[in-house]
Amino acid sequence: MMQLALIGIGAGAAAALLFASVTSGSLLSIFLFYVAPLPLLIAGIGWSHWSALVGSAAGAVAVALLFGPVFFFGFLASTGVPAWWLSYLAMLARPATAPAASTTLEWYPPGRLVMWAAILAVAMIVLAIPNFGSDAETFRAGMQAALTQLLRIETGEPSGTAALPDAARARQLIEFLVTALPLAGAVLATITHVLNLWLAARIVKFSGRLGRPWPDLSGMTFPKPLLLALAAAVALSFAGGMLGIVAGVVAAGLLMAYGVLGFAVLHAITAGMNVRPFLLGGVYAATLVIGWPVLALCLLGLVETAIDLRARIARTRTLPPLQQ
Repeated sequence: MMQLALIGIGAGAAAALLFASVTSGSLLSIFLFYVAPLPLLIAGIGWSHWSALVGSAAGAVAVALLFGPVFFFGFLASTGVPAWWLSYLAMLARPATAPAASTTLEWYPPGRLVMWAAILAVAMIVLAIPNFGSDAETFRAGMQAALTQLLRIETGEPSGTAALPDAARARQLIEFLVTALPLAGAVLATITHVLNLWLAARIVKFSGRLGRPWPDLSGMTFPKPLLLALAAAVALSFAGGMLGIVAGVVAAGLLMAYGVLGFAVLHAITAGMNVRPFLLGGVYAATLVIGWPVLALCLLGLVETAIDLRARIARTRTLPPLQQ
């Protein structure tokens, strides 16, 4: 137990340093902030979720002592709790119940891990909303003030007419960011949770400490009620007010989870194709560079959930040849 605690404290210290780098204000610090859960995930998957839990507490206390109590809760919400919970679920198993099961244990499925990654991302953004205001008007005003200060843009009426177009564009940009940033935050947090979990598992597997078999990621599935939750969130996002803002964040996070499912479906349906490396490489590159192709992957994930696309394509590949 002492070894697990020491490993957890070390992982917590590394996570705290990565998390605290955001106070520098540099662009690199944004990347470091989002990979802060990685040391805790490695400790939780490679040793025990108790190590991740100890590390989460140690890291939260460390940043609180250095920067104040607000950072304590920020670290737990964005780094500590997600890393501990995902590492716990990743190594969760129960006795196999299927008669034809090839193993004696049934491990927590990867699709539900992606679902939890989205839920934790949504929770992180929703918990941050009250920092800017308790209702829609004060939230938007708080976001506008924070963005104006961050971007150093003067949004007041300029004295000279020549500067008017620039001031108007600046106001339009800030108004757009006020609407888009909560949604983008949920999407980005979902992606980083999934990538951190995958990278931590790969590192632990490479070290020989992974205690579970590597899952079939291309075969992941989501629970059916998740689609109903997404539909409800999309509908409520048009309600306006704080309910609409929160529902929009929920819809963005869950939709990104279906984007991850879309990538899994793409891997499955392209299996055996000669052009598969070029096709997958092109899709990943386009998504990384342009961004919007991920919407097609989200649609692919939704179609898979609705009609079981992978099974339909698999049946067409295994049909016997027609008799002449």
